[in-house]
Amino acid sequence: MGSESWLARYAAHVPRADVSRFELETWGRMTSTRKAVVLLSGGLDSATTLAIAKARGFLVYALTFSYGQRHGIEVDAARRIAEKFRVAEHIVMSMDLRTFGGSALTGDIPVPRDRDHQEIDNGGIPATYVPARNTIFLAYALAWAEVLGANDIFIGVNAVDYSGYPDCRPEFVEAFQNMARLATRAGLEGDTRLTIHAPLIDWPKSEIVRRGLELGVDFGMTRSCYDPSESGAACGRCDACILRLRGFEQAGARDPIEYETVHNS
Repeated sequence: MGSESWLARYAAHVPRADVSRFELETWGRMTSTRKAVVLLSGGLDSATTLAIAKARGFLVYALTFSYGQRHGIEVDAARRIAEKFRVAEHIVMSMDLRTFGGSALTGDIPVPRDRDHQEIDNGGIPATYVPARNTIFLAYALAWAEVLGANDIFIGVNAVDYSGYPDCRPEFVEAFQNMARLATRAGLEGDTRLTIHAPLIDWPKSEIVRRGLELGVDFGMTRSCYDPSESGAACGRCDACILRLRGFEQAGARDPIEYETVHNS
């Protein structure tokens, strides 16, 4: 613990929902030289995560994946978000997980629609789970972090709304962090330890929306829908749309993106 900064020690003991905008800005002034790799999908969660990393003062290197996903429109959203937040560098990594398939996002499997909140929250692992996706993404982020000399990686996983995804849970994040500290030269020879930050992991979607708005995220730039129309409009019926709409409603805010239809349940 002695090798960790006061910020890391403090943040680990502050309930995430109690971290104020003032505290984030204060952290930013005191940590302005630290580099961090931020996984940026182009969705609501990752955009808020990037804003948090920036507010804490990290010099952000954003990493996006074009992996053959059905909703490839999110990659363009990530580019816009990275440009707005003036990240130090933004890499879009291409791979084709359609080679494996096994998911409604990368294979010939229907995207679930019109599920009610109880089905989404308690329905087990959904068809939109992409096998090992976050493990793959974090492995690339880890490699880039080592090259950059960065000791921090941010990922926007959320265990509250996405409890069905095994790679969005605290146990997964902790296990990957432990592995990373063993598997890298920096982890074995360096005088600091790599930290995987998952600031949204226990927030409800409404809190993510509120915090993003506080930090200046333009949610009109983000894209969350798993099955958007050719024009780019969100379907309003997939799990991602339903969760997003619920988050905005509970936050007392309006979702600025275009929907084909809005599903209420």
